[in-house]
Amino acid sequence: MKPSSLIFILLTLISFTATGKKLYKFQDAQGIWHFTDQPPKTGQPVTVRQMKVASKQRIWLLKSDEEQQPKFYIRNDYAGPVEVEVSFSEQENARAMPELPQRFVIASGESDTLFEVGGINENGVWRFTLQYRYAIGSPLTEYTAVESYLPPIAPGASFQISQAFGGNFSHTDEQNKYAVDIVMPIGTAVYAAKAGMVMEVINDFYKGGPNEAYSSKANSIRILHDDGSMAIYAHLEEDKARVYPGLKVIAGQLLGYSGNTGFTSGPHLHFAIQINKGMKLVSVPFTFVNAMGQAEEPVAGAWLKGIAASMAGN
Repeated sequence: MKPSSLIFILLTLISFTATGKKLYKFQDAQGIWHFTDQPPKTGQPVTVRQMKVASKQRIWLLKSDEEQQPKFYIRNDYAGPVEVEVSFSEQENARAMPELPQRFVIASGESDTLFEVGGINENGVWRFTLQYRYAIGSPLTEYTAVESYLPPIAPGASFQISQAFGGNFSHTDEQNKYAVDIVMPIGTAVYAAKAGMVMEVINDFYKGGPNEAYSSKANSIRILHDDGSMAIYAHLEEDKARVYPGLKVIAGQLLGYSGNTGFTSGPHLHFAIQINKGMKLVSVPFTFVNAMGQAEEPVAGAWLKGIAASMAGN
């Protein structure tokens, strides 16, 4: 006898990134108005309007078409791995094979089948709901930075560090405890501190200020390194990223330009090294390479000097 009903709901407890576009408006020589979301090639005056930035989902829990014992898999739209935890939030006469909760490390793209769900008593009604959460990056239980990082600024340039490890303005949570804020004018070139692959680019925010409402509205670039750690470059200028997800970069390569987007008291670059530890992003201590080729811990009030990539050894 078939179950009289089968109900399942996917509850998504996930993070979102955001994308937004500009609307370009201009009048041609014949007086006809044109509207486009791409910069127009025209000598006529152009009016630019920033459209509202919309949230974008990057991790999806998907199912196959089978009704009696559906299979589940995950689509990962990041350019690198994520760790996903799936569990039941409601469960009546249903079971998963393998059992839930489970954590899965998912490479970029679609995974193979991860688990199936079916009824325990085939003569009864079975219902369930699923929920999931994720953290960017492969899990690293223990991590220590072995190599020092190239200062993410041009060789010969010099900028002051306003906040270092444990800064009391915005470096009090685990993601930012070991972050560094480098004061620099809007439009200053930002370079890769270590070789890796671009995992994520957020490029569309255009506002910022000392209000925590802007905390999730900073333009940023995330780069995955070979050791599983990730560098985050944040508060970048709108629409000025010079890299894209999936691109491999070398130390010293131009990434984008500094800005004043997100939760900020003034133009600066926010730089941190993060890992996925226990299904959450945490920052870890690191050192910069100084002009003498030596490892140097960043200190608030000190001046950070840019050096050639050849001195970093990464």
